[in-house]
Amino acid sequence: VQLQASGGGLAQPGGSLRLSCLASGFTLEHYAVGWFRQAPGKEREGVACMWGSDGRTYYAESVKGRFTISRDNGKNTAYLKMNSLKREDTALYYCATDLLECTVGDIRKDPSDYWGKGTLVTVSS
Repeated sequence: VQLQASGGGLAQPGGSLRLSCLASGFTLEHYAVGWFRQAPGKEREGVACMWGSDGRTYYAESVKGRFTISRDNGKNTAYLKMNSLKREDTALYYCATDLLECTVGDIRKDPSDYWGKGTLVTVSS
C-alpha cells in the first residue's frame, strides 16, 4: 500500500502546477484522499480532500477558488491543480488517505501516521 506524490517544482507567482498522487496496492476511489502541506517553520495543514464514496470535495480557506482536487479512477491517481499560486503556497505537499476528517473547515490526518516523501512546491519570481 503506497501513495507517491509528484509534480512539484518551481512556479512564478500567479502561475500553475498540477500535483499527482499515484496509489498502488489498493483502489484509491474507495477512500477519501487529502492533500496536505508543510511550509518551513510551520505545522502541516490540510488543503483539500475528496471523499471516495461520492466525490465531495472540501478546501482550506487559504486555497479555495485557486486549488482543485480531482481523481482519475482509471489511473488510480488523485490530482491537485493549483492556480494563481502565491509565495505563501511554498511548501512540501503530501497526499494521504486514512483521514481523520474531510469536511468543511477540517481536513486532518493523524500526524503520527506515515506521510511519505511529499513533493516540493516553490513559488518564487
